[in-house]
Amino acid sequence: MSEETGIHELLTLKTIAETLNSSNELKPMLDTVMGKLLDLTGNTAGWIFLSEENMEYEFAADRGLPPALQRDNKQPMQCGSCWCLDRLWDGRLEHAVNILNCKRLSNARQNNWGDTLGITHHATIPLHSGDRYLGLMNVAAPGKAHYPDSELALLQSVALQIGSAIERMQLYSTEQRRANLYAKLGEFSAALNITASECISPSILVEKTTTLIGQYFDWPFAAIIGQHAGKFEVHAAAHAANITPELAPFELSDSFKNRLRDIAKGQRFATLTSDEEQEITHSCCSEQPVTERVVMLAVPFRQITAHGSAILLITSPKALASATADGEVLEAIAEHISATLESIQLGEKRREIARLDERNRLARDLHDSVNQILFSLSMTAKGVESMLQQEHTSHPAAEAVRDIQELSQSALKEMRALIMQLRPAGLEAGLLTALQAHGQQLGLLIQTQRSGVLELPRNVEEGLLRIGQEALNNVRKHSGASKAEVSLHLNATEVILSIADQGKGGAKRRCNTDTNESLGLHIMKERAEALYGHIHIYSEEHQGTTIEVTIPLPLQST
Repeated sequence: MSEETGIHELLTLKTIAETLNSSNELKPMLDTVMGKLLDLTGNTAGWIFLSEENMEYEFAADRGLPPALQRDNKQPMQCGSCWCLDRLWDGRLEHAVNILNCKRLSNARQNNWGDTLGITHHATIPLHSGDRYLGLMNVAAPGKAHYPDSELALLQSVALQIGSAIERMQLYSTEQRRANLYAKLGEFSAALNITASECISPSILVEKTTTLIGQYFDWPFAAIIGQHAGKFEVHAAAHAANITPELAPFELSDSFKNRLRDIAKGQRFATLTSDEEQEITHSCCSEQPVTERVVMLAVPFRQITAHGSAILLITSPKALASATADGEVLEAIAEHISATLESIQLGEKRREIARLDERNRLARDLHDSVNQILFSLSMTAKGVESMLQQEHTSHPAAEAVRDIQELSQSALKEMRALIMQLRPAGLEAGLLTALQAHGQQLGLLIQTQRSGVLELPRNVEEGLLRIGQEALNNVRKHSGASKAEVSLHLNATEVILSIADQGKGGAKRRCNTDTNESLGLHIMKERAEALYGHIHIYSEEHQGTTIEVTIPLPLQST
């Protein structure tokens, strides 16, 4: 090597180093250093691909690109693979090499995309920092088909500088993003606490949570998904493009289902592949907006139900290098959501205990006061009627006394039924026995069926009794049927109560109206949701009605 050549190489390395140290912004730095490199080496064109995973890359910078490769906003450089990327991905690109031909330029000539400025070949240099490969750099010049070893060695030295600078900038960008995300996390947490204090059920909080995520973070898509009956379904979702996600259950490939189940069992965030990201967004959204490249992250959290877990999904518009910061904040969000849902659950249990205590107090007071007064009134009226019957002539007040006795007995019967509803008797003998007794009081013939043997938590049993009583009241009032079938199915994870009749149907129609007739159905739905369950109503005109209540059971009951 001549002294002049050595000085030129040192000048080149010095100039590149000064350029790399002058900026903390990756894209402007790559564009500037590419221009400096071409000026110092005599090449006329150059471009950089950033890639940290197979089949995924980003066209990051270019200078002097031939017109044939600039068509349609540089589309030839942003889609499809090429020989140099293939070598990078399969591990064959370890040093600067001569690429005998450029696939992208070859495609441009074959398809007549425009002038290639006489460029047919280029040198390819891997960009890496230590053992971590970050992408590659290509340089070219018209009519140049081969680069001597000395030029390749210089390009390799420059590439090492660029690789170290890329890693430094990615670390800086990641820390900067982490700081911004944690600042937003504080604002999100405060908003979530306020929202939780206003929410009446966990399901409403889950819906509002995704909306808050969309408000406080720059993630274009957020969704909470879970499983029901073997299928995944969206509990809530928010999309920056104002696209309404579909909340119905959706099918996924078996391999992706298994991956999501594994994620749900874990504790840390996971990065989904581009194929998985496309599969789930296509399943959730019927229309897909055109967006920049995104990374989808998934993290599990508990307390969607008493026994299960769900997955929080977000897409981040940032590169993979910053996914760690997004994932850490996503884990913190999931923990906060879990804690908030658990707090709501505990609060609901406290309120339920308070309601039970209040109902018991009212039942005692009514029994000790109004019930005794009505009983005394009935006995007094009966005594007065007996005295009047002893007279030889009919007394004018006799008929009024008989009316008083009948009304007091009717009021006493209603009062006893009310007391029973406030403090239900018969649960000691089982839920089905209590519902059967209630149905018989209504004049219905009740057939019962049970499968599974399991002791239900008190609040679940109370809730199902209330729902069952209201369902039987609706059978008596609206169905026109004289009998009903009540079935109870229990397993380790859930309890299913079903009340069916063969009446005139129409329950769905009543449920979709705002009349007083639909109030009972709405109350049943609210009671089920308070226990983290749901109600399905199957009803057709003149074909009867079936109300099916499914309540998840806590783990300790298994």
